Amino acid sequence: MTALKGNIRLQALVLLAGVVLMVVKFLAWRLTHSNTILSDALESIVNVVAGSFALYSLVLAAKPRDRDHPYGHGKVEFISAGIEGGLVVLAGLVIIWRAVQALLSHQELHDLDIGILLASVAGGLNLAMGLILRRRGKQAHSITMEASGAHLLSDAWSTVAMIVGLVLIHFTGLLWLDQLFAIVFACYIMFTGFRVFRRSVAGIMDEADMGLASSVIALMEANRHPQWVDLHNFRMIKYGALLHIDCHVTLPWYYSLEKAHDEISAMEHLVNERIGREVELFIHMDPCLPSSCAICSLADCPERKAPFKQRVPWTLETVTVNAKHGLASIEG
Repeated sequence: MTALKGNIRLQALVLLAGVVLMVVKFLAWRLTHSNTILSDALESIVNVVAGSFALYSLVLAAKPRDRDHPYGHGKVEFISAGIEGGLVVLAGLVIIWRAVQALLSHQELHDLDIGILLASVAGGLNLAMGLILRRRGKQAHSITMEASGAHLLSDAWSTVAMIVGLVLIHFTGLLWLDQLFAIVFACYIMFTGFRVFRRSVAGIMDEADMGLASSVIALMEANRHPQWVDLHNFRMIKYGALLHIDCHVTLPWYYSLEKAHDEISAMEHLVNERIGREVELFIHMDPCLPSSCAICSLADCPERKAPFKQRVPWTLETVTVNAKHGLASIEG
């Protein structure tokens, strides 16, 4: 809970800083009449709106589970990231529209030196906040904070490119470069927004994170007990920072309920202790069958019906199958 409160405080500070930066950027635009700077200022509006919703989603995600939300409120983080991605794409479209208008009307620029200075300050702060948010988001497994950090970093790098463009305009006098840079930045911003939106949709649709699933399975394989005969029907869903895993585990049929429960508890403890985040496991226990003997490496099994041939390695390909394994599955 302390870590969650820390995430909320950090997001609140970033939101406050975002409001200040938005004012600075619009001041720079008013002084220069540069559509390149306006593109940066418009994205700051998106930063503030998205940051506000991100803060709300973190507060909501931190709420404990209740009867109406038995898996918690973590899914709201995917909605927050989706809204942020959509707003970023919308901001990019507005920037292109403004740039085309200015290109047709031959808009003049003023006070570029002041505008460059203000934009540099804003870009530096965005870079620092983006790095902090992205690192904290990865540590806390928060897609909301990662999305906010990625957005601020894209804003910072586009500001760097914008400053380079303004310097070129200042020394060459080619005003049309302002509109060209604005359109290029808008396309980059839209690409970033689409990636954030795509990731949020994947979370809402419970798309499997194959990389994370492979890591969990590899951990279980590396610490596998001989009595853990088989693992299959493995599925994993994200609820914000919480991972929910359900699977079937084959154990010796003659184990008492208490002993079987101890083995499942050991598996749960292993994953929760070593994976670095909160994991909820729902494990269905299956009794072994005579066909399981060929893949069971339990040396002192008193009920063995056939000699051990080969253990089935637990990999993403083998454990996601919804069927018990046997010698045929190895040889086939």
